[in-house]
Amino acid sequence: MITLYLKQAWALLKQNPLFSSLYILGTGLAIAMTMIMAVVYYVKLAPVYPEVNRANTLYLTSARFQTGEEGHKNSYQWAVSYKALQDWFYPQKNAVAVSAALLNDMTENSYIQPADLSGDFRVGLKQTDPNFFRIYSFYFLEGQAFTESDLESGIHTAVITEDLARRLFGTVENVTGRSFTMNYVSYRVCGVVRSGSYLTPKSYAQVYVPYSVSPDYRKPQYGIDYLGAFNVTFLVKDSEQAEALWNDIQEIVRKENLMHPNDWTVNFWQQPISHTLSVFQSYAAEELDVWATVRYFLLILLILLLVPALNLSGMIASRMENRLSEMGVRKSFGAGRNKLLSQVMWENLLLTLLGGILGLLLAWLALYVCREWVFTVFDRWPDSVPEGVDVRVSGEMLFAPTVFAAALLLCVILNLLSALIPAWSSLRKPIIYSLNEKR
Repeated sequence: MITLYLKQAWALLKQNPLFSSLYILGTGLAIAMTMIMAVVYYVKLAPVYPEVNRANTLYLTSARFQTGEEGHKNSYQWAVSYKALQDWFYPQKNAVAVSAALLNDMTENSYIQPADLSGDFRVGLKQTDPNFFRIYSFYFLEGQAFTESDLESGIHTAVITEDLARRLFGTVENVTGRSFTMNYVSYRVCGVVRSGSYLTPKSYAQVYVPYSVSPDYRKPQYGIDYLGAFNVTFLVKDSEQAEALWNDIQEIVRKENLMHPNDWTVNFWQQPISHTLSVFQSYAAEELDVWATVRYFLLILLILLLVPALNLSGMIASRMENRLSEMGVRKSFGAGRNKLLSQVMWENLLLTLLGGILGLLLAWLALYVCREWVFTVFDRWPDSVPEGVDVRVSGEMLFAPTVFAAALLLCVILNLLSALIPAWSSLRKPIIYSLNEKR
């Protein structure tokens, strides 16, 4: 019976090409827009290479220190110093791994001087420690990460991506042990990793070096021993350990503020925060209104899906009026209302599935072609892509079956409802009325 309905639906589709085309296009656009939105946040939130541990990763990226007496306080907001790493964070027991990254002028403005003298070019740099490669699951094509002894000695060694290896050496094979010049200093390659994507900003770089290569990495800022330029990332086993870690750090804040209230006090706000919260929170001191965020995205989703569904409902109502005489004839030969309604629903399901395929293709095309801006379209403070950086969109980002299935299911439900209401209304009319319709 279902096969027969689908054959009849296909025949009607060919008989009414304009209606069918508009229906498929409308459904396709709705699914495409929904898919784009879903994939953008899938890339931000889901475990994608190399940030496969996002569910168990916590971040501490900002700190506020205040000095002076009450009423005459000076505030300094930055991050934490090397001393804070050693005294507060590296010794943490409620973490599988603790990693720090140094943010300074070298991070923001590093240039490579290629051996062929083709001209300096800017490179994405992370100054970090060996635990960085425990938290982020990079795939090493050859070699390995730098070691703790490399970090302690300040040796100029580096992990580079395969893309940079090809640009510097023309290959990714036998690159370990070779050298390149960055900021007019020679670095030895200790490992080559599969390139990540600029869309995974917590881990993205082209060169990874020990933070000890920076001459001033131990230097605190503004005369406060614990104020500096290090961000801290934690890997935990589960939510229980995450809560225990958060309590430990809040206890550090409480104790430190009690010990020297007249010298300085520190505030980490609600940090360390989860990866999910970091996506929606613009700055550490912001109090995120979860329900306001949910309402915002529900409103966008309703606009993307409900408006096309209402338009399609009007089209279907008009079409059902044109088919009243056909329905009247079929009723007179004994076809029941449920059977006729079932046929109409199968017809619209076929059109919806065809629209879903079109929408999927349009979404993939838009996400790939417009990848340099579409992934920041929902950000409050979008960053521009640095010159020369290719925004890599991997297969696991685009081909997310659960995302497509969820978007298609929503569209199917709305489209079938948009078909059900006008179809049910038309089929309730008496046979005589339907037979006398001359449309």
